[in-house]
Amino acid sequence: MTPDKTYKKIKWGIIGLGKIADKFATDLATISDAELYAVASRSQAKADEFAKKHHATKAYNSYEALAKDPDIDAVYVATPHSLHKDNAIMCLENGIAVLGEKPFAMDASEVDDMISKAKEKNVLLMEALWTYFLPHYQYVLKELKNKTFGNIVKLEADFGFTRPYDTNTRLFAKNLGGGSLLDIGIYPIFAALSTLGMPKNIEAEATFFENGTDSTCHMLFDYDNGAKAELKSSLIEETPTQAIFHCEKGILKINTQFHAPSTVSIIKNGKEEVKDFNYTTIGYNYEAIHFNKLLRKEKTESDIMTFDFSKKLIKTLDEVRKIIGLDY
Repeated sequence: MTPDKTYKKIKWGIIGLGKIADKFATDLATISDAELYAVASRSQAKADEFAKKHHATKAYNSYEALAKDPDIDAVYVATPHSLHKDNAIMCLENGIAVLGEKPFAMDASEVDDMISKAKEKNVLLMEALWTYFLPHYQYVLKELKNKTFGNIVKLEADFGFTRPYDTNTRLFAKNLGGGSLLDIGIYPIFAALSTLGMPKNIEAEATFFENGTDSTCHMLFDYDNGAKAELKSSLIEETPTQAIFHCEKGILKINTQFHAPSTVSIIKNGKEEVKDFNYTTIGYNYEAIHFNKLLRKEKTESDIMTFDFSKKLIKTLDEVRKIIGLDY
């Protein structure tokens, strides 16, 4: 980023205009030093509609056209999983910083390619795992790091909901990386890796839809210190979607929708205290603010969502896929 841009609004582009892009654009509008400048869809009508709703200056009918716009500082890649690598590299090639939706890509080799390109071009790249930046999650990380309640003995984390099975939608389409593991199973795995680190052993089992995408996935992570993480994702069951950290001297529980703006229950000596973080947004603004700061400081890697962490996350997903026999 050139020095003269430091004091101007950061101009964002969005590639892929689905539900998550809509939420991201809504929260981007709450950030004073950034603006949604351009959006791109394969459909001009969809791009025009999205641009009008979110007050974007430009609407493109191809991702390639947006990536060639010299006025764009950063791009949020919100396309299906299978397109993440190509879309990210295309933007990096053009010197545009990339915030890439999770999972970063389809497998570890794709993530390695993306990181290599970012380093080659000396351009900022970060995985958009928004949970990491939410105040309630940062609070829990701090409490666990400080061992306020002693060491973690067990983590229970789940994420499940139901949708009508439809292979025409991204969630179930195998060619787009559909299924529960990559889409939502990544959140319980993230909770384990960000608090307990990499496990010494992984057990996993899954059920599958008729097209080969996974409908549920159950995982058990074992750690050297004796801690365990019981993790679950499902597209055929509504689950509490909580993250419960059982510690030596108490329990920290991130309540329903733990991956999104939520509350935290502190349970000790039979008493429960609920901590409210008074969210006023959907929650995507926190990762965007962090990304903007990195861009202004001309950083090429996040100090929170590091390349190393993204690599560990995708390698763990790869390992679970191998165990359950999920092949794309």
